[in-house]
Amino acid sequence: MSTSPQHRPGPPDPRLFNEDLAPAAQRNWGTYSVFALWMSDTHAISNYAFAASLFVLGLPAWEVFAALLAGITIVYWLMNRMGHAGHRTGVPYPVLARASWGVYGANIPALLRAVMAVAWYGIQTWLASTAVVLLTLQVAPGLDAYNHNSVLGLSTLGWIAFMVMWGLQAVLLTRGMEFIRKVQDFATGPVVWLVVLALAVYLVVESHGDISLTRSLTGLSGTAQLRQSLIAVSLTVATFLTLVLNYADFARFTPDHRSYRRGNLIGLPVNFTAFAVVAVLVTAGTIAVFGEAIYDPVKVIQKIDNPVVTVIGALAFIVATIGINVVANFVSPAYDFANLLPKYLDFKRGGMITAVLAVLVMPWKLYSSALVIQYFLGALGAFLGPLVAILLVDYYLVRRGRIDVDALFSADAAGAYFYRRGYNPKAVLAFLPAAAVAASLALVPAFDALAPFSWIFGMALSGLLYALVSGRGRAAAGVGPMPQDIIPPQVRGGVAAEGEQPERSGAIAGPAAAQGS
Repeated sequence: MSTSPQHRPGPPDPRLFNEDLAPAAQRNWGTYSVFALWMSDTHAISNYAFAASLFVLGLPAWEVFAALLAGITIVYWLMNRMGHAGHRTGVPYPVLARASWGVYGANIPALLRAVMAVAWYGIQTWLASTAVVLLTLQVAPGLDAYNHNSVLGLSTLGWIAFMVMWGLQAVLLTRGMEFIRKVQDFATGPVVWLVVLALAVYLVVESHGDISLTRSLTGLSGTAQLRQSLIAVSLTVATFLTLVLNYADFARFTPDHRSYRRGNLIGLPVNFTAFAVVAVLVTAGTIAVFGEAIYDPVKVIQKIDNPVVTVIGALAFIVATIGINVVANFVSPAYDFANLLPKYLDFKRGGMITAVLAVLVMPWKLYSSALVIQYFLGALGAFLGPLVAILLVDYYLVRRGRIDVDALFSADAAGAYFYRRGYNPKAVLAFLPAAAVAASLALVPAFDALAPFSWIFGMALSGLLYALVSGRGRAAAGVGPMPQDIIPPQVRGGVAAEGEQPERSGAIAGPAAAQGS
């Protein structure tokens, strides 16, 4: 069902609207806040270990840096594309997805993303709790007696540490996005830099500068180094696809295009690569000082065997894990669950659902099974690649940036994004075969050589299919220049603005901004 250019949606439907899903009223995430967002995300133990492991596997340091820089540059490009849509519309990912999936169909990609985030939220919380256990035993060794029993897979001390981390994050999460911004600006990102730099300086001094960054530790051949470098590029992108998909959740709060673009530049290619340099330097230092390559920074701290260092290091990585958990694994499902029942669930309630489910999945059991992790990561890339492609193709090729924000909150059968009973069959048609192909490449042993690149095939196939089946919509959108200005919605405070409905702004003028099928 299509919409005429004159049709205007009425007040927002309560089944699709609440204050947290509405277009952003305040836009105070400047360049530094976006940069701090990426510090919170990239300064994770997992990213540190990934860079260090490439060095340990045999890539010379310069190839590690080149591969990670190439991968993160691709991520930077994708984030800017998603940032454009999030900034202009001012809405979070599940609302933006209504343009391509339908006002109800958007719950499909939103819930897929939420399930992945819940699992990782639990895993990251548990990993942080292991640092709490380490810190506790350093301060009070007598409590070790409570660290050897098992209750549903965790010791008594482990449960206490896990619930402490769970509670700390819950307090942070219930304060809202503005409080999250302030915490990440001044705590989660910078503090880890200080600790990792201190480790690097310590190891360089202890090794008397006898650290090699040019040779391969395992003597990999040139062909093997090239393949490993390409895998590193691909996995770097795959790791960030979760945040690529829901980057609108953050870009919606930026005041202008320069804020997210500059923040992305400093926080991704510059900061991520610099962090990788320090991670490799520390790992090379452990070889010279301890006689073995240690690519877990917590174990490096333990190896130094200094109570003060252990306490400071453990606290730093606890803070870092909270930062990445909030950014990568909480904000998205909080919006995703709120989008499911906006009348009853807001951002805070959606966040608490995330936190409760993260306990119920018993993440320590998930993480302890190599098979479960393998299948989970395979599914992650298989689903995320196609979802990213559908959103980008819809916004840039099908609609040319012409989004009717008010229609995103309308359940009117004549609405631009109602399609067929609120679902867009074209998105489903593009997603299912692409996800199936990507999942097969990622999980079937016969395709092991292609597994690290499965998301590329899924993204390319879903993007191509969606462009083909949406050909009529592309013609309707026209081929004019991509609009740059913020789309001024009439949706405010749960009701349409008073007075008569205004004409469309220049940002969405012309043919119907989003033609249904």
